[in-house]
Amino acid sequence: MRFPQNISFLAPAALVALLACACNASEPHAATTAADPPAAAAQASKTWPSAAPPAAQTGGFDGPKAYAQVAKLVGFGPRPPGSPAIAQAQAYIQSQLTGFGCKVDTDDFHAPTPVGDLPMKNIVAKIPGTGQGIILLLTHYDTLRLDGFVGAEDGGSSTGLMLEMARLLCAGKPQANAVWIAFLDGEEAQVRWTDTDSVYGSRELAARMAVSGDLKRTHAVILADMVGQYDLRIPRETSSTTWLTNLVWKKAAELGYQNVFVSSDNAVSDDHGPFLHRGVPATDIIDLNDYIEMGNWHTTHDTLDKVSAYSLAVVGHVILESVNELQKG
Repeated sequence: MRFPQNISFLAPAALVALLACACNASEPHAATTAADPPAAAAQASKTWPSAAPPAAQTGGFDGPKAYAQVAKLVGFGPRPPGSPAIAQAQAYIQSQLTGFGCKVDTDDFHAPTPVGDLPMKNIVAKIPGTGQGIILLLTHYDTLRLDGFVGAEDGGSSTGLMLEMARLLCAGKPQANAVWIAFLDGEEAQVRWTDTDSVYGSRELAARMAVSGDLKRTHAVILADMVGQYDLRIPRETSSTTWLTNLVWKKAAELGYQNVFVSSDNAVSDDHGPFLHRGVPATDIIDLNDYIEMGNWHTTHDTLDKVSAYSLAVVGHVILESVNELQKG
């Protein structure tokens, strides 16, 4: 997961831990090892709904099925680029998408990184539309290069959500715009988060779409990242495109999820950046702040027990209805 651009919101203990991580980022294994999360984190789930709403109430999006996908990904173990586990995850994602009836394109590429040249793969499910436009949904499936880090929330939650989104959309009737769901490799920094050591898959996809001309046809990009935790509170990401963020937050309010898509804001560097830099409207749906304060971010505490099927159902419902709203434009 990326470094927050504004860390002044953090409680003193969390701020000290985060700054320690940043100062030693060249040693990611030692730098991101943390003590047990604060007691507040263990209490978080007690105030959160214990069950996801049924799919009949969320436009067909099935929170428990999304959760099962997260569990499957976590079961592969740590998934940094070039690892045996990420190869298993890639094969699984492709097989799931094919089984859902999706058309699947893959892009195998090599990225120069501070730890050497690494093989990476973007996987894109393409649901055709009746027109020429594209609505692009993004997630990353790689994990931080840290021993024992399985990335249940950071990488797993949004990937499980997007697999369930693909199951739903690939079986539906074509709408006005095509919907592409991109599963990105190499989001995490391999040593230290910089413009060149981060978002490898997103930069690759944006560049390829620019060359092919598909970027000009892309009306909106919606990125999901860290969306499954208990007590989910998603602030508006301030570098995102305002009208698109407004559309998503308005849809969340209409669906009754104002307690999840909240009115506060925060700036985060993430996979939407390469698209924003190329002039494509993009928004980032992410709750990074709370996960840092709980002591789970970029530690081996980022495990499956931190993920809620209810949270996945809420965010999946909002993204689904936001896509439907974009189809009207």
